[in-house]
Amino acid sequence: MPPLVVGVPTEIKDNENRVAITPDGVRELEQHGIQVLLQSGAGIRSSITDEEYASAGAEILSDVEELWARSGIICKVKEPQASEYQFFRPGLVLFTYLHLAAYPQVAAALLEHQVTGIAYETVQAADGSLPLLAPMSEVAGRMATQIGAHLLERAHGGRGVLLGGAPGVRPGRVVVLGAGNVGWNAAWIAAGMEAEVLLLDKNLDRLRWVDQIHRGRIMTLASNRGAVERAVAGADLVIGAVLLAGGRAPTVVTEDMVMGMKERSVIVDVAIDQGGCVETIHETTHSDPTYVVHEVVHYAVGNIPGAVPHTSTYALTNATLPYLLQLAIGGAQAELSEPALAGGLNTFAGRITHQAVAEALDL
Repeated sequence: MPPLVVGVPTEIKDNENRVAITPDGVRELEQHGIQVLLQSGAGIRSSITDEEYASAGAEILSDVEELWARSGIICKVKEPQASEYQFFRPGLVLFTYLHLAAYPQVAAALLEHQVTGIAYETVQAADGSLPLLAPMSEVAGRMATQIGAHLLERAHGGRGVLLGGAPGVRPGRVVVLGAGNVGWNAAWIAAGMEAEVLLLDKNLDRLRWVDQIHRGRIMTLASNRGAVERAVAGADLVIGAVLLAGGRAPTVVTEDMVMGMKERSVIVDVAIDQGGCVETIHETTHSDPTYVVHEVVHYAVGNIPGAVPHTSTYALTNATLPYLLQLAIGGAQAELSEPALAGGLNTFAGRITHQAVAEALDL
């Protein structure tokens, strides 16, 4: 069968500045005979021009409706927005971050229109790793500490704490919940800023690994209700980094725990795109990123890496390109024969095809 046409539209989620492919990605697909359609201006906010894409072989289209209609695969960064549902049709392949557990309305639209939805966040390698989630988790984790440090400044609503402290002054305390890619990177950056860092996780082997790498610079704690409660109460900054692949994030920090936190302390919940792990959290945007509950500053932007789109776009494409190439060449056969892509399959022919997603949506 001939390769499928790949379409890359401009992202329209609030302040989502990334784009789903780089010029090098276009050139790689073009070398395999795969046509790439790119919406005009899609890369501008990632500091990549239409001319760079055209030179790599992309066809630049100003009409987004034409782009969706001509494409067999739509490659995006974030879940489709409501205004994009009109472009759905049976058999269309959508390759993007979907996070359906947190966005049931997107799941409903994909099922209604029988769209094949392949989610970056559930593509799973043989060793259990999530290769397409990892690069953005690394960026989001590093950004989370940077954002938290900024919000702790008094002018931005915080306690007026410098994470690294000063000679003779105790540093700020950062509590990171979850030692996966997000949590470890957040803790690593916090330690680099000379904060006092506590990293909690239920996986003791993961904590051993962190301890060996950082030689005690990051304090590791086995996660349980009591440990979380004590850690959160003493924190200046809490970073939520709990992941259940494909499913909704569990609530780890209760409202009572938030009430017990220091006044003007900060919560950054990176797990918000899976529903969040803090009871008092709800999703915010880059244009309106914070709100205050019980005198605690809450930050819950669902697309944190969108703030650094040039870095994020290249990191994401490095990971997604091999899978996109397989999809474009092999179509449905690739989805079923490649184990990692099969794990990424969330919707097919009007049905949910991923167990954790089905359970989260009660379908």
